[in-house]
Amino acid sequence: MAALARLPGLNDAPQPARRLLLASDCEDQSEELARILRNAGSVESISIFDLPDQPASDFAGVIIDIDLTSAAAVQRVRSKLTGKPYQSLPRLFVLADALHHGSAQACALGATDTIQRPFHPESILHRIRQVFPETPEDEQATDARILSTGVTAALVVISKLFRRLPAGIPFSFDDVMQAETQVLRALKRCSLRQWLIAVNKHHNKTYRHTLHVTGYAVAFAHHLGMREDDQRRLTRAALLHDVGKAFVPLPILDKQGDLSDEESVVLAQHARLGYNALKEQRGFPREVLDVVLHHHEMLDGTGYPEGLRGQQISDIVRIMTLVDTYASLLEPDATTSAMTPEQAFGILELMGDKLDGALRQAFRPVALGT
Repeated sequence: MAALARLPGLNDAPQPARRLLLASDCEDQSEELARILRNAGSVESISIFDLPDQPASDFAGVIIDIDLTSAAAVQRVRSKLTGKPYQSLPRLFVLADALHHGSAQACALGATDTIQRPFHPESILHRIRQVFPETPEDEQATDARILSTGVTAALVVISKLFRRLPAGIPFSFDDVMQAETQVLRALKRCSLRQWLIAVNKHHNKTYRHTLHVTGYAVAFAHHLGMREDDQRRLTRAALLHDVGKAFVPLPILDKQGDLSDEESVVLAQHARLGYNALKEQRGFPREVLDVVLHHHEMLDGTGYPEGLRGQQISDIVRIMTLVDTYASLLEPDATTSAMTPEQAFGILELMGDKLDGALRQAFRPVALGT
C-alpha cells in the first residue's frame, strides 16, 4: 500500500492549493484513500462523529467514507450534511460497490458525487480534480464543476424517483424542474462528448442510459434551434422517460446478456407502469406522460404498449423514440460490444418507416459528431 503514497508522474508537479476533509467511521479502512488523496492536495482525516457544525472556509470539499448500513453513522452524516454550512461544499461519498441502491442512499444523504471500491488511484484523482476545484477557480475548473453539478442533479432526481414511486411516496415535479435547469446549464457550457464521458465514469446501467438519452436529447434540441421552453420540455421528458423501470425487478434490469421471453414481457411493462405512477402523483405535464407511455411506439404500428401509428404519435415522442433507440444501440452488454456511432446510426436507417425520416436525418450530425 505504501506505493500509493506518491503516484508516478504526479509528484513532480507542485501540489495544488486544495484542502480536503475526509470523514470516516473507520479511519484505518480509509487510510488507503487518504494516501491517494494527498496527491491532489492536503487531507484532514477525522471521524464522522467529529464532523464540525461549521467546516473551515478553506476546505475545497468533503469526502464521506462510511458503512451505509450503520444507522449511527448514517444519522450522524445526515444531521451534519443537511445543514446549511455544508451545502456550498462538494460532497463525495465512497460506496462499497456500484449498485444503484448505494448511489440512491448517498444522494439522499447529500452526496453530490460518488466513487466506489476497489480504488483506482488515477481515476479517483481525476474525479477529485473535477469535483473539488482549486482556488481561485479557472475557466476549465468552472466547466468541470458545472458539468459535475448537471450530471449529479440528473442522477439525484432519477434516484429519488426510483426510490419513491414504487413506495407510493409523493414526488414533486419542482425537483425535476430544478434538475433540468442544471442539466441545460451543463450542456450549454460543455460539449455532448464531455457530458457522455462524465456519465460513463460512474452510475449504474439504468441511470446511465437515462443520462445518455438526456445528453443526446438536449444536444439535438440545441441543433434544432428549439426555444428555451421547448428545450426544457424535452429535457424533463428525457429524464423521466424510463421511470417505469423503477418497478422492474433488479435481476432483470441488471442482467448481462439476452432476456428470456418472460423477462422481456416484464420489462416491456415499464412504459405503462411509469405512466400510471406519474399520473397518480399528479402535477406532471401531459407531454411527459405521453413520452413515458409511448417512447417505444413505432410509426408503422409495431411498437408498444398501444401499437400507435403515424399521426397518433406526437412530435416529442418521435424525438424521444429516436434518441432512446440510438443511445441503446451504443450501450454494450456482456455478450455484445459497443457499436460505433456510424454502426448505430446505420441501424436507425435500416429501421426505415418505423422512425421519423426527417428527424432521423436532422439527428445525423448530433449522432456522428459532425
